[in-house]
Amino acid sequence: MNHRTALGALHIGALFFGLTGVFGKLATSASPSIIVFGRAAFAVLALGLFASLARQAWAPLRGQDLRRLLLGGVLLAGHWVSFFIAVKVAGVAIATLGFASFPAFTVILEGILFRERIRRNEALLVVLVSIGLVLVTPAFDLASAATGGLLWALLSGLLFSLLSLTNRAGSGRLPAVQAALWQNLVVGLCLLPFAAPGLGAVTPQDWLWIALLGVFCTGVAHSLFVASLAVIKARTAAVVFGMEPVYGIAVAWVVFAETPTLRMLAGGALIIFAIVLSSRLAAEQPPRQAVAEGA
Repeated sequence: MNHRTALGALHIGALFFGLTGVFGKLATSASPSIIVFGRAAFAVLALGLFASLARQAWAPLRGQDLRRLLLGGVLLAGHWVSFFIAVKVAGVAIATLGFASFPAFTVILEGILFRERIRRNEALLVVLVSIGLVLVTPAFDLASAATGGLLWALLSGLLFSLLSLTNRAGSGRLPAVQAALWQNLVVGLCLLPFAAPGLGAVTPQDWLWIALLGVFCTGVAHSLFVASLAVIKARTAAVVFGMEPVYGIAVAWVVFAETPTLRMLAGGALIIFAIVLSSRLAAEQPPRQAVAEGA
C-alpha cells in the first residue's frame, strides 16, 4: 500500500464498521444471539483467509494468552449482543451514538484499574461525551423503548472499553489478526447454545445480511485497518475512524428513514468531535500501549 491507497482502505474500513448496525437491523428474522453467532462464524472464515493470503506468522499461544483471549471473547460477545439489542429496540442511530461513548468509559476505567492520572484532554473527552449523551437521550424515562435502547448501547460501549483494556494488557504478544480470529471463535462458541434453537428459522436473505456483517464489517474491515496502519499514522487513523458513526447514521437515514432530530444531531456531533479531538491530542503526547481489537 502507498499513502493514498491506505487512506482509501481506512475510509472503506470505517464505512464497513459503520454499517454494522444497518446489517443487524436488516436481519429481521434473527435474534441478537443468532446475529452475533453468525457474525463471529463468518468473521473467523474471513480473518483466516486474510491471514493465509498475507502469510502472517502466528505466535505460539501460552496459558496467559489463552486466558486473555477467552476473557476478550466473552467481553466481545457481550458487547455485540448488547449492541444489536440496542439496534432492535432503539434503531441504528441511537445504538451507534451510545456505543461511541466507549472512549469515555476507557478513560475512567484506566484511571481505576491502572491507576493512571487522567489528562486534561481525557477529562474534556468525558465531559463532552456526557453532554452529548444527554442531548442524544430521547426521553428521560426508563419506560421509553428508545431510552432503554440507549442504555443497552451504553452497556455495549462499557464492555468494549473493558475489551480494549484487556487487549491493551496483552498487546504486542500476538498479531492483531490472530488475536481477533481467536476472540471471534470464542464468541461463536459462547453464542452457539443460545443461537442453535433458532438457526433453522432464519431466512436465506437474513443469512446474507449476517454473512455480509461477518465478512465485510468484521473480517475485511479489521484486515484493512491493520494493513493500512503499516503506512498511515495512528493519528490519521483515529480521525478517519471518527467517521464511523457518521457513515452508519447516514445509511440508516436513507435505508430505514431514521431521521435524527436536531438535538440528536447536536449530541452526536459533540460525541464525534470529542473522540476525534481527544485522539489527535493523545497522539501528540507520550503514547500508552495500543488498545484496539474488534469493533
